[in-house]
Amino acid sequence: MSKRRLGSVRPPKRCRSDMDNTSTSDIVIINGNSHPDLANMVAERMGLKNGGCSVFHKSNRETIVEISDSVRGKDIYIIQTGTKDANNNIMELLIMAYACKTSSARSIVGVIPYLPYSKQCKMRKRGCIVSKLLAKMMCTSGLTHIITMDLHQKEIQGFFDIPVDNLRASPFLLQYIQESIPDYRNSVIVARNPGVAKKANSYAERLRLGLAVIHGEQKEAESDEVDGRYSPPPTRAYSNILGTSVEMCIPTASSSRQRTTSVSVGVPEHPVKVKPPLTIVGDVNGRIAIMVDDLIDDVQAFVAAAEMLKDNGACRIYVLATHGLLSSDAPRLLEESVIDEIVVTNTIPHEIQKLQCNKIKTIDISILIAEAIRRIHNKESMSYLFRNVTLED
Repeated sequence: MSKRRLGSVRPPKRCRSDMDNTSTSDIVIINGNSHPDLANMVAERMGLKNGGCSVFHKSNRETIVEISDSVRGKDIYIIQTGTKDANNNIMELLIMAYACKTSSARSIVGVIPYLPYSKQCKMRKRGCIVSKLLAKMMCTSGLTHIITMDLHQKEIQGFFDIPVDNLRASPFLLQYIQESIPDYRNSVIVARNPGVAKKANSYAERLRLGLAVIHGEQKEAESDEVDGRYSPPPTRAYSNILGTSVEMCIPTASSSRQRTTSVSVGVPEHPVKVKPPLTIVGDVNGRIAIMVDDLIDDVQAFVAAAEMLKDNGACRIYVLATHGLLSSDAPRLLEESVIDEIVVTNTIPHEIQKLQCNKIKTIDISILIAEAIRRIHNKESMSYLFRNVTLED
């Protein structure tokens, strides 16, 4: 009789259905009031039921969150994007995350396709970096991971003390160009200002198309308004102010190592910034112009750029962007403009705007978010979702 060696007994194999049940049984997907349709589409693609979470506001506008399902020891995915009601969207997200944290959830992942306040990621005058403040609030509320899409500046990821996966919508937009724009080979990718030139150049390289840049347009975030920081220094000599004498540092033969010279006493004035007139760097005559950007909110700049492209001979004009916020009277301006088509993804709900403007087309990106959630939950690599994506995107 043969003896059985130690360690030779293998555990029974698990069937495929058991593996699937194990991998999804501890996932709970909940959402706020910002974009319930997107949350339902993501849950449906993953074969899950949207978790029971009720978010409502009292008469004094306080936010109330009630989670009906148990979240103890489970992985929670909160789908909440930014809309025109950004402040309520943020408070709903923070309260939902804190409610899950205090209910002993294992991990809390915030799925925020459009991160609010992402354009306020630089210091402007006497303001502050609001996106840094928002990142600290999210980390404090209990979020352990962030999934977002096409941040306005990729450096915003450094504001968070938790992992941030910045997904890209460019593959969907590139596919739309190739499949839905007739004769796209006769197109030119246009950057409506030099700040978007890197993104436009990335699109042009992948599609093997030409590139055009509209130069001279004033950036939206900057202002030449005069404030205290632009006040000129005192014109009198510093010797009179400080009560001391200031000696000119002039190099002599005996001090050959000294290379510091003082041209004048005081702080020199900054030269006045003169913006050049609007010009297009590149040829758009008789070609299809495709403007690309990450966000469409106030559309006056897009309309003005489209009119300039039309005056320079562009036959058709398309605008492609990831996030379609389309605030204020943007739908009316787009409908009356020379732009032929506006293509955005469904990271932000814009059904009302589509009723007001027939030129707006929507691309569904719920499959990308669902795949990102699946990979994170199964501890798989996310590199496939970023394959062939350059740093300029």
